[in-house]
Amino acid sequence: MYTFLLAGLVLLTQTAQAQRDTTITVTTTDALQFDQKRLVVRPNTRLKLIFQNKDDMAHNLVVTRPNSRLRVVEFALALGPKGPEQHHVPKMAEVLAHTQSVEPGTTDSLVVSLTEGAFPFVCTYPGHGSIMYGVIYATNEPKRLPPPDQDVNLPNPGRLADTGHTHHPSAGSGHPYPLKLPAVYRTFMPDCGPAAIAVGLPGPEGGQSYVFDAGQCRLRYAWSGGFVDNTDQWEGKGQRLTKIVGEIYYRDTGSFPWRIGLGNQQPPQFKGYRLVNRYPEFQYIVNGVTIYERIRPLPTGRGLIRSFTLSPTRETISFLAAGQPGIRLKSSIGQFRDGELRLPAGTKQFTITLSN
Repeated sequence: MYTFLLAGLVLLTQTAQAQRDTTITVTTTDALQFDQKRLVVRPNTRLKLIFQNKDDMAHNLVVTRPNSRLRVVEFALALGPKGPEQHHVPKMAEVLAHTQSVEPGTTDSLVVSLTEGAFPFVCTYPGHGSIMYGVIYATNEPKRLPPPDQDVNLPNPGRLADTGHTHHPSAGSGHPYPLKLPAVYRTFMPDCGPAAIAVGLPGPEGGQSYVFDAGQCRLRYAWSGGFVDNTDQWEGKGQRLTKIVGEIYYRDTGSFPWRIGLGNQQPPQFKGYRLVNRYPEFQYIVNGVTIYERIRPLPTGRGLIRSFTLSPTRETISFLAAGQPGIRLKSSIGQFRDGELRLPAGTKQFTITLSN
């Protein structure tokens, strides 16, 4: 009789635990969003979140304590060069659980136990945390939750999600907090593919900026006099384009710049980026050759220094650049002839200076 009662208690305990264990799969969309932004579970749930990255660049998923998303995002950005090795996740009590960096087409998961409350989840990659987030509600009263369009824990118009305060962008910048350059935003830019990465560079008179198209693995254009106005993005109008602040002085109007080997040229593969002293270093693969590209401003005047590092190859390599009035191109190796720079065999590193 005792054995029967004990077995019954064990079965009840296991059943209760099973009722508190939940698995949810979250994926990405091409609009720099999680496909599910509001998850609802019961308190004391042991939640397994499976994160599938269907985007064309790496992301992570970080679950934070209530009212802590913005603080975690800020500390993640402050990691600087240490960010990639920590998967862009700061070591702090506000972080409850997180995935590793999840490359395109791959999956990772986390497990977290949630008491009652509202627990934000966010991608803490530089420039992502402002719009790529959601919330997990642990509650026994889901019917009392606000409608999604009135939920202060979701990307809603005119709100900073975790604070409930009214959104006041810095004057003329479209940013909700003072901007520190270099700055990286994954956003939607005019005259660029959906995988645009806008980078603001330090310098006089508002500095310089450029946009890198991760889908095509190429610099698209550069401008001076400011960075971007993200007002429409901060206010929840995610499908609108970010506005450029300043004057565009350079556009890449040619075809894809790299020619590697004499055979067919395969589409480039973007492999993400890491921050080097806050400057993004992009990684992509072209016909089997891995290329690292980092872009910095000229010390004086208007222009950019593009630094390239190439993996070893025996193939011939050329870099193409369409000529533009007022733009001067200079390579640290060789010379441009009719818009083509042919690199000597075995070249591992070189720079291209673009000046106006």
